[in-house]
Amino acid sequence: MKKAVSSVRRKPGRPLGFDREAAPHQAMLLFWRHGYEATSVNDLTAAMGITPPSLYTAFGDKKQLFLEALRCYLSGPVTSESIIDEAPTARDAAAGLLQASATGFTGKSTPTGCLLASSAISCSPVAADVQKALAEIRINIEKRLRKKITSDRTMSKLRHTADADALAGHVMAVIQGMSTLARDGATKEKLSAIASTAMLAWPGNSAMSDFS
Repeated sequence: MKKAVSSVRRKPGRPLGFDREAAPHQAMLLFWRHGYEATSVNDLTAAMGITPPSLYTAFGDKKQLFLEALRCYLSGPVTSESIIDEAPTARDAAAGLLQASATGFTGKSTPTGCLLASSAISCSPVAADVQKALAEIRINIEKRLRKKITSDRTMSKLRHTADADALAGHVMAVIQGMSTLARDGATKEKLSAIASTAMLAWPGNSAMSDFS
């Protein structure tokens, strides 16, 4: 007896073997390496092994694919949110963010630096909405850290005169600088040392002297 022939048709332009779940990861690596605007649709389709119509059918457009790639970049067992929330103190949270950046910016199987930083720098006014989305992510990380600092100050885990806004901003600024250094070839060891040096500016608790 002849086998029944499936009547299910593939969407136009969508080749067999297209992995919808893996595609954002492949796109993430390209955006990470080249930035948002420098990564073309042709670059993306070549990396994912699909045609342009397939990209638009599956993701809508390049911007939507980038946003999915961004979610892929921010996901995982260890995130900035988990580092901050699970740290016993704001100081530990700051150190954790800095050291995680030293490791993440110099991975052997991923591009150097930070996708958030490299993509934002390369954005022109035409991609202002993408740049805004990237800025919001960084701002939310800073807000989360600032809230942790404020809480520690209230609980006397940190000197009451500590400037939560400046401390959180300082950590984010150092992370941005570490990203640039990583793209220039800085090693994990160098970035880790920079992270440790940055923490020397962190104030002690209310019972400590200004130089502790």
